[in-house]
Amino acid sequence: MTSQTADQLIAAIKEHIAVERFAPGTRLPERTLAELFRVSRTPIREALRKLADESFVEKVDGGGYVVGSAAGQELMQLPEENPEEAGYLRIAQDRLSGALPERFTENEIMRRYGLTRTQLNNILRRMTQEGWVERLLGHGWAFLPTLTSAEAYDQGYRFRILLEPAAILEPMFKVDKKELLRCRQEQMALLDGHLERVSPAQIFDSNSRLHETIAGFSGNAFILDALRRLNRLRRLMEYQKSVDRAASARRCREHLTLIELLLNDQREEAADFMRLHLRDAAREKSAARQMNHPAPSRPDMPDRR
Repeated sequence: MTSQTADQLIAAIKEHIAVERFAPGTRLPERTLAELFRVSRTPIREALRKLADESFVEKVDGGGYVVGSAAGQELMQLPEENPEEAGYLRIAQDRLSGALPERFTENEIMRRYGLTRTQLNNILRRMTQEGWVERLLGHGWAFLPTLTSAEAYDQGYRFRILLEPAAILEPMFKVDKKELLRCRQEQMALLDGHLERVSPAQIFDSNSRLHETIAGFSGNAFILDALRRLNRLRRLMEYQKSVDRAASARRCREHLTLIELLLNDQREEAADFMRLHLRDAAREKSAARQMNHPAPSRPDMPDRR
């Protein structure tokens, strides 16, 4: 493996970890990475070994690697300290506000946001994986539809209230304890100070990852697919909202309660708790939106009695 190839592969693995928001301890199978980057397992193994020297990944007993502590520190940077994260959020906000057209070129975005080619490529790869941009045939890019109206956003929450509690009661539901404990670790890290430093995108990713993990336990591929599609659509709407750190901390604590119910196999209670959790979150966000964007005043109506 040449030095240039090694550097490219190391950078690609780092980008993959960042885009997927993998928490420290997430396993990185060599076979999966080799298939993703279309190389053999030998250069993947060498790249992981070099990343381990930086503590970006860590070798585990029995073989293989997991995401390391250095990667976790990098993911928890403040948005203004991470130019890619800041650029990503600015693009999302400008798209929702209507400041960006449906179609765009890479050079236009680079000039507008002061991004390097490498930074923009990383941002576009992330947006593509999240499902809100696509490359056009021939030249340029296009934004895909998202939930941008208040009505559609509320409908999305009502759909989740129907879907996610039902997922817990599916006959094939089975908890993957290792995955659930990983989610618990991430929620605890948010409560332990990270919540004050991370971006809206990182909060959304952590919370949606927990909800999608639970939906995946249902064994019903249609439920998981539906939730993933909805999360892709509502992603930008969430980024636009100002972050209420106190409310976010409250939801983290509720997530920990939900996780404990599932670890104790209290599925009926977990389904009921999920329903209340989503209902309260929907009401809270609807109230916050109305406070930030009150309805326009109307002239007094004549008394028709």
